[in-house]
Amino acid sequence: MKIRFEKRLETSLIVNIMIPIAGIILALIFCSFLLLATKYNPINIYGMMFSGAFGSFYGLSETLVKAIPLILASLGVSMAFRMLLWNIGAEGQIYMGAFAASIMPMFFPDLPVYIMLPAMFILAAIAGGIWCLLAAIPKALWNVNETIVTLMLNYIAILWVDYLVFGPWKDPNGFNFPLTKEFSKASWFAKFGNTRVHAGLFIALAIAIILYFVIQKTRWGYEIKVIGESHKASQYAGMNIKKNILIVMFISGALAGIAGMGEIAGINHRLTHDVSTNFGYTAIIIAWLSKLNPITIILVSFLFGGLLVGGYSVQGAGLSSSTALMIQGAILFFVLAGDFFTKYKVKIIRG
Repeated sequence: MKIRFEKRLETSLIVNIMIPIAGIILALIFCSFLLLATKYNPINIYGMMFSGAFGSFYGLSETLVKAIPLILASLGVSMAFRMLLWNIGAEGQIYMGAFAASIMPMFFPDLPVYIMLPAMFILAAIAGGIWCLLAAIPKALWNVNETIVTLMLNYIAILWVDYLVFGPWKDPNGFNFPLTKEFSKASWFAKFGNTRVHAGLFIALAIAIILYFVIQKTRWGYEIKVIGESHKASQYAGMNIKKNILIVMFISGALAGIAGMGEIAGINHRLTHDVSTNFGYTAIIIAWLSKLNPITIILVSFLFGGLLVGGYSVQGAGLSSSTALMIQGAILFFVLAGDFFTKYKVKIIRG
């Protein structure tokens, strides 16, 4: 008996749905063994995480709060991935967006809200986009590996923000915590009721819908797909690959930068040492799970927001909140491994 892998001529919708689900289930089973090894009941732990994230109004609102930056950062990296450009730098782009957005309330605190918030939005998008272009330009001109460059730029961005909040921008009345003084209320997003859910949610949803129609219904969206599938075919069709690399990578970084602005205007109301809690890295997992579909990204980001919130709820049982990060890593591993079976089918040959 022999086992042979044959490339699928076409992949059905059922296969595209069931294989990622199977990957998630296998990841949870794998993590169950790790929990059992530390003498924790995985069913109880998963139940606590689900209840903490979705079992109350507060939990749901906090899940939405976490989903907002995840949606924006995931949309950004998915744009790059669609062209087979590996933007691993969304984390740094979030930090640069937060830094740039902080310039307005730091130095122009008396501006009215209708000038303050649009200016913060624009600066964050430009900063995130330019930070991504630092990897895109050498990629477009000299084919320099963008994966390494975007990854290394993360550390520079994070350390730059650290320099500011530990140094010249540090709040003298902040009890020695690494953060700036609280920004004026003109730089705050509106919130819903007594929750921390803010207007950034509508920005994230609007951008997701716009990107969906741009990718699916426009000529430029079609060009992105073709370039991602084959550079030779796109060159033969007369498409400008270098120009599109620069545009797509700028948009990718800009969306992550807007996510950073959302954390400043919607949650922290100041620049802090931990602007992002690994949102940029989690966005990579979400983009792959969503098959780069902007609408699916909304749903998967919500679920991963719940995973993060649920991770905090298990601390009462003695587990670290990093349990959620462990589960994220396992999901990424199994989903990426399962992606092989969306492209190939197993054929058993009996001799």
